Amino acid sequence: MSDAHAYASFLEELSALARRNNTIDRSLYTKYDVKRGLRHADGTGVLVGLTQIGNVHGYIIDEKEKVPVEGKLSYRGIDVRDLVRGYRDEARSGFEEICYLLLFGELPTQVALEHFIAMLDERRELPKGFTENMILKAPSRDVMNKLGRSVLACYSYDQNPDDADIANTLRQSIELIARFPVMIAYGYHAKRHYHDGESLFIHNPVSRLSTAENFLRLIRPEPTYTALEAMTLDLSLVLHAEHGGGNNSTFATHVVTSSGTDIYASIASAIGSLKGPKHGGANIKVMEMMQALQEAVADWHDEEKIAWFLSRLLAGEVFDRSGLIYGMGHAVYTLSDPRALLLRDMAGELAIEKGRQEEFELFRAVERIAPRVYQQHGHEAKIIAANVDFYSGFVYRMLDIPVELFTPVFALARISGWCAHIVEEILSGGRIIRPAYKNVTKPKNYVPLEQRSI
Repeated sequence: MSDAHAYASFLEELSALARRNNTIDRSLYTKYDVKRGLRHADGTGVLVGLTQIGNVHGYIIDEKEKVPVEGKLSYRGIDVRDLVRGYRDEARSGFEEICYLLLFGELPTQVALEHFIAMLDERRELPKGFTENMILKAPSRDVMNKLGRSVLACYSYDQNPDDADIANTLRQSIELIARFPVMIAYGYHAKRHYHDGESLFIHNPVSRLSTAENFLRLIRPEPTYTALEAMTLDLSLVLHAEHGGGNNSTFATHVVTSSGTDIYASIASAIGSLKGPKHGGANIKVMEMMQALQEAVADWHDEEKIAWFLSRLLAGEVFDRSGLIYGMGHAVYTLSDPRALLLRDMAGELAIEKGRQEEFELFRAVERIAPRVYQQHGHEAKIIAANVDFYSGFVYRMLDIPVELFTPVFALARISGWCAHIVEEILSGGRIIRPAYKNVTKPKNYVPLEQRSI
């Protein structure tokens, strides 16, 4: 079938056939009480495992009814707000301490933290030949795909890649946490040079700098940053490091690890999950939506005009016509997302340094007005509050982080949580994860080849 038109026509036929034979009657999900998305009808998750790593608390169940409460996120039982307050009061970065806490289950002593940071420092450099052979010689237009490939390539540079002993798994985890900023930055520069025609910048990581500081200097043509920039990115990494075992990418690590495969395969699966716009790309949608708002509403102080635009968003009349206000609402949090509150405060500080207070106030206005607009559109029972994605994209934009790195920055933070869950699955899982799917196809007879037709 060499004719392009004939090929395209046949492919369209096959597509119609695939759609017809892979679309299941929605009523069957109700008939068989299928927990689509592993969620109950009221939106709560189906309990499929236990964890001691992270806890997301956004509501309580009282007499089988969901009661909204202020959101709370804890790492190893410690409220994330207390963790942030603790390291900021001591004027230091927090992400490295959070990595230690998630991996080992306890806060480090000063000596243990110093040793852990030294271990990260010693492992930031990529293996000899890795940058040239695995990154620069195979650039990708998508940095997340490049990151996934780089992680899988780490298997080939590991002298003991398949050993699931906890000491070896922790060694691999520390190496991955250390190398993620470098792999992401170099993957970005390769894309920027080979696909966008820009100059190639390759900076080496510097020891004794935090993960946030190293990442900012690695991605910029000039390796400089302000203290507030580093502090803001560090906070974002802390807030994205972990979010319980049920989010899509972390659950992917549990599923894949339960098969007995290596850590690189498990982390690559998580990266593939996070790349999806329903998971890791929400802040990009927020920024695109806010750009559309800024173009449609000339006076950013006119709250009635802002409400008008948000109303049209919900009606599916503007932007991507999805009927959504991106960055508002969450699957678990109801009255508030603690991550959004912490990042909002930092965004306000950074906006002053960057001279973008007016834009910050526009975000604050949307956060205030959106719940009222939802109620006006018949969502009286729906509790709406800003989630972390609402402010993270704005923060990254102020940090001059390009949009193609928004989701990789998420991965840079979440690698610590993913590794912690892999360790937990190895020690406490014990069984391959294998949920049930009911087959609803009716029996068919075999039809001889000459009697078949599409």
